[in-house]
Amino acid sequence: MKQLILAEKPSVARDLAQILGANQKNKHYFEGPKVVVTWALGHLMTLKMPEDLDKKWQKWELETLPMIPKYIGTKPLPKTRPQLKAIGQLVKRKDIAEAVIATDAGREGELVARWILEYVRFNKPVKRLWISSQTTKAVKEGFANLKPAKQYDNLYYSALARAKADWLVGLNVTRALTVKYQDNLSAGRVQTPTLALVGKKEAAISSFVPQKYYQVSLELNGIKAKLVQKNPQALKTSEQAQELVAKLRKTPGKVSEIKTKVKVEPAPLPYDLTELQREANSRYGYSAKKTLSLVQSLYETHKVVSYPRTDSKYLSSDIKASLKERLQAVSEMFPEAKDYAKGQVKVVQGKVFNDSKVTDHYALIPTEQRPNYAKFSNDEHRIYGLIVERFLGLFAPAHKVEQAKITVKFGQALFNFKEERVIEAGWKKQGQTKQVTTNLKAGQAVAPNFKVEAALTTPPSPLTEGTLLAQMEKYGLGTPATRAEIIEKLVKTELMERTGNHLRVTPKGKQLLKLVNPELVSPELTAKWESQLEAIAKGKYASKQFLKEIEADTKRLVSEVKNSQAKYQDFSLTQKKCPECGSFLRERNGRDGKVLICTNPECSYRRRAEAKVSNHRCPQCHRKMLIVAGKNGDYFRCKYDGTTEKMGGGKRGSKKMTKREERRLLQKVNQKDEDQESALAQALKAALGQE
Repeated sequence: MKQLILAEKPSVARDLAQILGANQKNKHYFEGPKVVVTWALGHLMTLKMPEDLDKKWQKWELETLPMIPKYIGTKPLPKTRPQLKAIGQLVKRKDIAEAVIATDAGREGELVARWILEYVRFNKPVKRLWISSQTTKAVKEGFANLKPAKQYDNLYYSALARAKADWLVGLNVTRALTVKYQDNLSAGRVQTPTLALVGKKEAAISSFVPQKYYQVSLELNGIKAKLVQKNPQALKTSEQAQELVAKLRKTPGKVSEIKTKVKVEPAPLPYDLTELQREANSRYGYSAKKTLSLVQSLYETHKVVSYPRTDSKYLSSDIKASLKERLQAVSEMFPEAKDYAKGQVKVVQGKVFNDSKVTDHYALIPTEQRPNYAKFSNDEHRIYGLIVERFLGLFAPAHKVEQAKITVKFGQALFNFKEERVIEAGWKKQGQTKQVTTNLKAGQAVAPNFKVEAALTTPPSPLTEGTLLAQMEKYGLGTPATRAEIIEKLVKTELMERTGNHLRVTPKGKQLLKLVNPELVSPELTAKWESQLEAIAKGKYASKQFLKEIEADTKRLVSEVKNSQAKYQDFSLTQKKCPECGSFLRERNGRDGKVLICTNPECSYRRRAEAKVSNHRCPQCHRKMLIVAGKNGDYFRCKYDGTTEKMGGGKRGSKKMTKREERRLLQKVNQKDEDQESALAQALKAALGQE
């Protein structure tokens, strides 16, 4: 008899199969003497949509809202049906004795597997593989300690409640807003308060009025100290500042007090996912999604870091036994690890071991797998370096500095100088330490070397992805696994946009925040929901009670939208008219740039809003030509000399392509997710015999 092992992705299934000796490869699974390893493709199932449940919900109308079905149910995703069908055939085999859930060890991974097993009606024993790294050692230990899947039922109930809550709130409020204001307005229980955090910071910046003020400083040995004031911006004019300086010059200055102390700064704990995303954004400008993708690759492909989607910075006690191996694994690139691995491994940061603060997974640390750095991309090198440096900090001495506070008095006026002397660099590198000395002594007379400088109050800083992630974590918006996806969705739906490394709310997003219910905009309600979902996962709260509250909230939120008197202006609506039905065209961001789409729901007309640079060369200047949309279809135009050509026409059209050009252009033509097939793509297909 055999085990049926269900992984989340083909790559993970392939690795599990190799470790477990399943060497017989089939299209949808791997098979060995004792196991059959198959996989999902992310999700194979999804909750049914409103139109699947009730005919009256097929049309988007205010009269049919809110939609509160007694039972939602699931359905297969069309693109992944073949894999689902293959799993359905595998579970019917008489030699399959039990199933092992080997999807990601977290809330969403549990949902992926349970929905599949439920759909194929698997009625044999089910066990759970729960591991925090993908190394051969971890996998073998995990399979030696499989747990009954029933122990993870609460995790599944939490995931299911989350999915249903998003369905109820997201679909109902989005439909209500979209129908009432005749534009695609997406809202959700997590994405809307996240957008509101960005909007709130923008409002503070836009309402900020800079105030000019003057600062009085005392300069000694090239070091400045500002005058100590209750209100640092009290001196509003230059005259006030100069008058104060004149008074101070009349009194002798001296060092009235010197206080010294030793500051001990222990190394920070290892990263959780959110802090790693914040650090990568701050240092390298990486988006949250990019960081997650990189660390996922280090986990799944290279197997050199532990489970990425963790919300803990602590380690469980059982990790102590593997510390020497982990240090030896990273010693080639980080020489200090060799010293830490000698003899009995000593962890300076002992507080990192705290079983009560480890939830589903422990902190992000390197595995026992020795990295093959040659296979790392530059970005993977950077992320791996961050994770390892934090890990090595656990074994390094604390950073120690002697700090001195030197107070200089001129009458009642005080100036505080600070000195700093590094006693022990510890976990901080030499370049990260600083030393400041003024060479002052107690009672020493001080010359009145004052400086007056004008200054302006500074506005609040706009949010970056890193600071937004910190805000989301503070208010409990989403989980480490979902925060990157939430940010991407807001950008994709044109409610938020990136400007450099900063985030800003679009005009459409600003309107949405005014139109949507104030309760949904506030992070408090969503934080409460996330807290309840965590309680469900721990078996401390009933999912039925949670969904009952969500249904009541949904009814109220939809009612508020229906009764709202707010006005909406569609900023994407242009004055250009559709050549087919005469309706106005709406501008949207497409995969290939901006596109114009007809506002008439019965009309399917769309075209590019701006010219696209092609690979077609101008016959005159030999530069790349633009593809321009005309009344009679697309055509080529050179922006340098105005030369025009029909698509597929001209002498150059008969020129034979190189293999490289053919391969590159075919790749563009055959992109699955292209908004629409352009005339250029059609012409290329015809020319290359692909039709």
